[in-house]
Amino acid sequence: MSDSSLRLVWIYPDLLSTYGDQGNALVVERRARQRGLEVSRVDIRSDQPVPTSGDIYLIGGGEDRPQRLAAERLRRDGGLNRAVSNGAIVFSVCAGYQILGHEFVNDLGEREAGLGLLDVVSTRGEAERCVGDVLADIDSRLGLPPLTGFENHQGVTHLGPSAQPFARVRFGNGNGTGDGTEGAWNDTVFGTYMHGPVLARNPQIADLMLKLALDVNALPPVDDRWYEALRQERIAAATQPA
Repeated sequence: MSDSSLRLVWIYPDLLSTYGDQGNALVVERRARQRGLEVSRVDIRSDQPVPTSGDIYLIGGGEDRPQRLAAERLRRDGGLNRAVSNGAIVFSVCAGYQILGHEFVNDLGEREAGLGLLDVVSTRGEAERCVGDVLADIDSRLGLPPLTGFENHQGVTHLGPSAQPFARVRFGNGNGTGDGTEGAWNDTVFGTYMHGPVLARNPQIADLMLKLALDVNALPPVDDRWYEALRQERIAAATQPA
């Protein structure tokens, strides 16, 4: 696979990397290079245009005002939407997940338009903030093991008819709707509330994105002992009584 080149784009690290989600980009890079793949990574700040030629785009979480600024600039730019039209993969976390939907509530308490890449609408919850470890079963069509992550959000995300739940929660809150759903996905666009960073806890998700980007059914095996030790530790933490 050494003749392949992967184009990885990390979007707005100056606005949307409050909770260490930039670690997701490091994991994708690492998993690719372990397979002998050439990786070209570019970090796009909010004053730069989003390139449309990437293979995988990653968006992290952030606080309310940076989220609003990010949404405004991504709408004006249009590059991410064009990239998805070209078949790119997008993986988003928390605030980034909400931005990919039709709308969310911004820091001014107003409805803010999203990018419409996922058929979801996010509101602000009235109950206690969703904080803690989560364990969930990922949609079986994606062929992935259980999801482990850490949620920290007040948002409630409702899925429309064209969005599929990324996972079903065993422990934790997920989308905050009370229906047990966590995240959403449609085709090559994925969203989740999970931090961790989530790809360090769930490297198989990074591998799924690599397979989608390369249009292959399998990747060469790698040493997963460190990742699996972390996974088992955090799964145990999620299932222990508070």
